[in-house]
Amino acid sequence: RLPIFYPKTFILKVSNLPFRLLKLKEMFVSKFGSAPKFYVRAPGRVNLIGEHIDYCGYAVLPMAIEQDILIAVEPVKTQVVQLANTNSSYLDFSASANNIQINKTKPLWHNYFLCGLKGIQEHFGLNNPTGMNCLLDGTIPPSSGLSSSSALVCCAGLVTLRANGKTLSKVELAEICAKSERYVGTEGGGMDQSISFLAEEGTAKLIEFSPLRATDVRLPSGAAFVIANSCVEMNKAATSHYNIRVMECRLATKLLSKSKGLDWKKILKLQDVQVKLAVSLEEMLTIVEEVFHPEPYSTEEICKCLGISLEELRTQILSQNTQDVSTFKLYQRAKHVYSEAARVLEFKKICDEAPANAIQLLGELMNQSYISCREMYECSCPELDRLVDICLQFGAVGSRLTGAGWGGCTVSMVPTDKLNNFLKNVEKAYYQTNVQRLTVENNSLFATKPGRGALIFVEA
Repeated sequence: RLPIFYPKTFILKVSNLPFRLLKLKEMFVSKFGSAPKFYVRAPGRVNLIGEHIDYCGYAVLPMAIEQDILIAVEPVKTQVVQLANTNSSYLDFSASANNIQINKTKPLWHNYFLCGLKGIQEHFGLNNPTGMNCLLDGTIPPSSGLSSSSALVCCAGLVTLRANGKTLSKVELAEICAKSERYVGTEGGGMDQSISFLAEEGTAKLIEFSPLRATDVRLPSGAAFVIANSCVEMNKAATSHYNIRVMECRLATKLLSKSKGLDWKKILKLQDVQVKLAVSLEEMLTIVEEVFHPEPYSTEEICKCLGISLEELRTQILSQNTQDVSTFKLYQRAKHVYSEAARVLEFKKICDEAPANAIQLLGELMNQSYISCREMYECSCPELDRLVDICLQFGAVGSRLTGAGWGGCTVSMVPTDKLNNFLKNVEKAYYQTNVQRLTVENNSLFATKPGRGALIFVEA
């Protein structure tokens, strides 16, 4: 484990490197023939509630986890970036530091590093960026909904910042990394990058946007949060599932704005509609019922509602990998977003007020969130459905998918007095009944608590 000390700045000077850093240093020397000058760590995260609403402008409630991305770095005089991974299944990569090319069609691991690198370079307008040798070690299960890709983008951004002698605040870094991850083609929000930089040990965070800010949320002491991996991998940059949902929310924004006489061309997010109309989330749900029909909208119907051509729809509104989609579900997606946004605020309120039945109330909100994700947003899958059922069966008061969905992990709220039996029973019921799941079971089921954000380690 790395030190639990959390500094006010990114930089933590250590006189004796922890075992994991020492091991990474040895591998770095073996690989590159010289020692790293510093190390950067960025954590993964679990989102407790608030799924698929950050890119709609609404607050989310994640916490950082212990699993992370760790990179050993040596700045070099040549303008070449060399990347290597302690996991041999991820191939080495090298590129010119001043000619970054990111392939959107193949979401390979090094492309996420290049996103963070490019984001910092462009922010500062670096004409002669520093080259570097980097060795990466990751403990976040890939494509599991725990934000391994965003942690890598954040790690790379901080690496590039340090190597080039630049400084930024944590908020500025989070915003840059959120934008730069879109270089791989994912139209994401800013939750993952924000919690990776702004997390603090012992507290979850309410992350709000425009402007970006984070507020402590103290979780009940009588319950643990347990992450369970469905072992179904889902890389959101490798399919159009995620971007289709983003576009459905964008189209719902446009049609809601048009129906209410707003300047729909300038309104981009579902939260913007609520702000412009100056109504509550509950009132927005009523408006959704009034404006949309539950049946899918064809591109022709959308064009007719907005008074635009199909070509304008494809080139001015839709993302590159959603231009051939013929139907969009607007009613269901908008209904999920507005109801989920309300659940996030209620979750924080319960944590703040800490009533006697707080654990039960929070669990019920998680269950409602899962049902909405499954039925209104349709981002679950059979394995996640089964895993949620098992978790509820063996003592969880609330259980839901976390992350993009279509695979990845569940997060469950479990009373601490039931935790040991819960872990044993879920392991037996879900993992030991399947050979594939059994092979990765050791890293698939664990209780977690709020961890710390990104750090730079320097030998004192």
